[in-house]
Amino acid sequence: MTFGFQFLTLAVFALAVVAGPAQAVQVTDDQGVTLTLPKAPLRIVSLLPSLTETVCALGQCQRLVGVDRYSNFPESVKKLPQVGGGMDPNIEAIVALHPDVVLAALSSRWAQRLAALGIPVFALEPKTQADVQRVIGKLGQLLEVPDGQKLWREIDAGVNTAAQSIPSGVRGTRLYFEVNRGPYGAGEASFIGEILTRLGAKNILPAKLGPFPLINPELVVRENPDLIMVGESNLEALEQRPGWSRIRAIREHHVCIFTPAQSDVLVRPGPRMAESARIMAQCLSDKAPSTKAQP
Repeated sequence: MTFGFQFLTLAVFALAVVAGPAQAVQVTDDQGVTLTLPKAPLRIVSLLPSLTETVCALGQCQRLVGVDRYSNFPESVKKLPQVGGGMDPNIEAIVALHPDVVLAALSSRWAQRLAALGIPVFALEPKTQADVQRVIGKLGQLLEVPDGQKLWREIDAGVNTAAQSIPSGVRGTRLYFEVNRGPYGAGEASFIGEILTRLGAKNILPAKLGPFPLINPELVVRENPDLIMVGESNLEALEQRPGWSRIRAIREHHVCIFTPAQSDVLVRPGPRMAESARIMAQCLSDKAPSTKAQP
C-alpha cells in the first residue's frame, strides 16, 4: 500500500468521523405530538398557505413537492402539484409524492390516515403573533435552518415601522375587520387584531369573543365603527344587511376595500405580516376620519 493511498484512506475516514451520520430531527408540533425523523425532511407537502410561505421565507422552498389549492405565494409554488385543500386533501395524490412530512393545520382530521400509510404529519396553526413566532421556530428546527428566528425579527421590525407611519389624528379609530361572509370578524385576540392594536386602532370585537368570531351583524350596527376593512368579495353584502346603511363608516364612506391579492396577505399569519401591517396602515391613513367625535 503506497503512502499516498494510506493518506487518502485516513483523510476519508477522518472526514467521515467529523461529519458523522445524519442526525435525527425531533420536534413537537402544536398538538403536542413529537415528530422524530431520521434526518431533516427533503420532500415536504404543505396544506396551509401560511406554512407554505414560511417554508419559503426560511429559504427552503426547494423542499416543497406539493401544496394545497390555496397556496399561491411565492410565485414558484404555483408550479407545484396541488393536492386538494386543508380540509379535503387528496390522500392518493399526497402519497404519490412520497413526502418525508406533511405540514397541516390543527383542524385537519385526516392525519391518522396518512400516519397509517407511513407519512408523518406535522400540525401547526398560528392564530396570534406569538403563534407565528413559535411556528417559525418549530419549522426552523424541523428544517435545520440556523437562526430561523431572524425571520420573526424582520417581521416584527416591519410591523413597528408601519405603526410609526400612522398619523396621530387617526389613532384610536374604532374599526371592524371582516374576514369573510360568515360574517366572521378579526377580533382583538387574532394576529390581525394584534397588528391593528399596534397600529393604534381600536377593534370593536373584544378579545373575549375569540380570534375570529362568527358575529351577529347587529353587533356591528350597535358598535357603529368609524372604519370598516373588508375584501372585495364581501363588499356587496355589507349594505344589504339590516341597519348597516346607518353605520357611520358606511354612511360616510370610510371603508377600505381590499383586492383578492391584498386579502391573501392580510389573512395569512406568516412571513408577510409586515406587508399586512403596511396595507392596514395605509387604509387608516387614507380612510379613517381624522376626528372621532361621537355620532
